[in-house]
Amino acid sequence: MKKVVAILATMDTKGTEADFIRQELQKLETESLLIDIGVIGEAGTAVDVSKEEVALAGGSTMADILKKPTRQEASDIMVRGAGKILLKRIVDKNIHAVVGLGGTQGTSNCARIMQQLPYGFPKLILSTVASGDTSSFMDIKDITMMPAVADILGLNPFSRKILANLAGAAAGMSQIEREIKSEGEVKGVIGMTNLGVLTQGAMLAIDLFREAGYEVITFHAVGTGGRAMEQMMKEGLFTGIFDYALGEIADGVYEGLRAANDERLTVAGKLGLPQVICPGGAEHLGYWVDEPNSVPEKYQDHQYVFHNPYIFVPRINSSEIKVVAETINSRLADVNGRCIFLIPEKGVSRYSVEGGALVDRASDTAFFEALKSGLPQTIEVKSLDYGAEDPEFVTFAVNSLVSLIEDGQ
Repeated sequence: MKKVVAILATMDTKGTEADFIRQELQKLETESLLIDIGVIGEAGTAVDVSKEEVALAGGSTMADILKKPTRQEASDIMVRGAGKILLKRIVDKNIHAVVGLGGTQGTSNCARIMQQLPYGFPKLILSTVASGDTSSFMDIKDITMMPAVADILGLNPFSRKILANLAGAAAGMSQIEREIKSEGEVKGVIGMTNLGVLTQGAMLAIDLFREAGYEVITFHAVGTGGRAMEQMMKEGLFTGIFDYALGEIADGVYEGLRAANDERLTVAGKLGLPQVICPGGAEHLGYWVDEPNSVPEKYQDHQYVFHNPYIFVPRINSSEIKVVAETINSRLADVNGRCIFLIPEKGVSRYSVEGGALVDRASDTAFFEALKSGLPQTIEVKSLDYGAEDPEFVTFAVNSLVSLIEDGQ
């Protein structure tokens, strides 16, 4: 059976380009499915899924949309409809990749559609804005963006080559049969967060989990990482969670660069997944600075270090860190068992252990006391006389999670 690549575009303005991609896919013995996500104009090429069908799937009709068309309302309907259509076809295994193309609006709509699709399913966007900060388009999904360089407005010597490259990439990805699943005799998969100041501990944890029969997917806890791990929890990928790094919570409170969202740290408890939590990296913040090695005025009276010349890292003091603890406690308020919270008394990251750049025992004490007094009774809290990267601490954490998983089976 030939593979099928879905093509998302506003076919009134990008129909010629979409049809060219279809022709290039045919040369590669790959079928296509053209989906019109436009609203106002008429499609400039034959499509397989009309804008009327997309609107219906999105809960409206094109006639209703056109009575009083606003870009935001129309976009929401078309994004919802296209996502629903693609998801059904993915479940039915009759599409194998998706590409989108557009400028600012087209890129935004294609990205929002692709953000609804499962991890691992190939997603590519050819975009005139695929440079600089593209985080709002990719968010936490595995979307590949290709710079269009020139505007996507008609065929020319350059655009034909770029569009052919897009078709080739999609055709190649569509051929991949590998799924997101373990191979061999594996008991399950662990989701684990990590930060650079915990990496030695994380590497040991991976080895120990592997020895116990588990694979580990590790996430860099810089805002997107923790959120991606929690989305994968919802998609059923994990057997248990080692939430080793909570810097995303601290930065969420103080608007640092690692900030996640208000859902962070709540999902495993709601799903009843066994989890072991460590407040790794939550004693410091991270901020981008415009001038290398410059100290923001607000933090000139704090201990600080530079993670690199443009990432400023202040230690948060006793009063500030209590707010972080209160936030952690509130996020875990609904946890109902199968959760152990570990406190590394000698420091929650490489920065705050003895000899580190951000040692502050008074702040540590305030943090740990606030956690112990505020965490719900349904969570088992254990204080260990180690630093977060010490082998004894990591070994205890791994063994604790393995016991939670296997004792509950």
